[in-house]
Amino acid sequence: RSLMNLRELVSALNDFASLSLAESWDNVGLLVEPSPPHIVNTLFLTNDLTEEVMEEAVLKKADLILSYHPPIFTPLKRVTWKTWKERLVVRALEHRIGIYSPHTAYDAIPHGVNNWLTKGLGACTSVPLHPSAAPSYPAEGSHRVEFCTDNTENLDTVLSKIKDIKDISCLTTLPARVEGEEQTRVSLNCSQKALLEVVALLSQNSLLYHKTEILLLQKPLLPHTGMGRLCTLSEPVSLSEIIERIKSHLKLPHVRLAVGMGKTLESLVKKAALCAGSGSSVLKGTEADLYLTGEMSHHDVLDAVANGISVILCEHSNTERGFLSELCDMLAVHLQNEINIILSEKDRDPLQVA
Repeated sequence: RSLMNLRELVSALNDFASLSLAESWDNVGLLVEPSPPHIVNTLFLTNDLTEEVMEEAVLKKADLILSYHPPIFTPLKRVTWKTWKERLVVRALEHRIGIYSPHTAYDAIPHGVNNWLTKGLGACTSVPLHPSAAPSYPAEGSHRVEFCTDNTENLDTVLSKIKDIKDISCLTTLPARVEGEEQTRVSLNCSQKALLEVVALLSQNSLLYHKTEILLLQKPLLPHTGMGRLCTLSEPVSLSEIIERIKSHLKLPHVRLAVGMGKTLESLVKKAALCAGSGSSVLKGTEADLYLTGEMSHHDVLDAVANGISVILCEHSNTERGFLSELCDMLAVHLQNEINIILSEKDRDPLQVA
């Protein structure tokens, strides 16, 4: 085996799932980094990094922990022995263990957590409920402004003022024929903030203003990528059959069930909307026969049921953890078997039935 240093490994992990796909509120990527150079022989996978899991990682001589959920989420003001999350950081650094978290980047990717969860429904086709947009695209700025004028002197004044505005890019002027007249067409890209200044400037000249067009620039959507999934089953099956399939896929003895208004266990499920973890915000408003997620608030469950949608809840991390064994195999291929990848045995859902 060739040696892999932490920075190379992090770069390879970022190639596996771009962190730009994570939700804006999330805290993803390398969260704890021992002083370089740091060689990684053993990558340790867990869904939640608890103190018990950290002790296991130390015993198994992990060099990097990939924790699906970020153990550092809200900022730490100090790193002491007082709270469990601070203790995780202390232990990690004392034992020279890095911590990396992909979280919602793994929810969005086509070969990620939600895709794994769809396998619990049986044969189906799925599309993201909230598709991801391409992280980078040729045009800068969020808006394009275009206008025409035949008054060159006035135009020079306007252009010099526009150039003073911050966040203006791709400013071009082209000769154009408008209704048989020679004119100059101006086009520029700008941010939302700069747009207000450009519009204010143009509105001082009503002729220019009336010939202005504003276009919203949107990034192209990425295929099969995004939050949640809407699944259409190849063969509709009863709700009770779906429950058995999900329990078998997630290796759970039971799930929690709310039957939709006017539905029974024998009612057929054709469309299912799912989201790993805590899915209310992603599933809300989606038309389906079934919502499948880890946890949902009481009132969101009542809403779904009133709309004739059945709900299956499996507890938050039970809808995610099983993905890790698939991830183990995928990363082994992605990293060309250069490092040892192990799965936590102590990682489990904190809730049990008493």
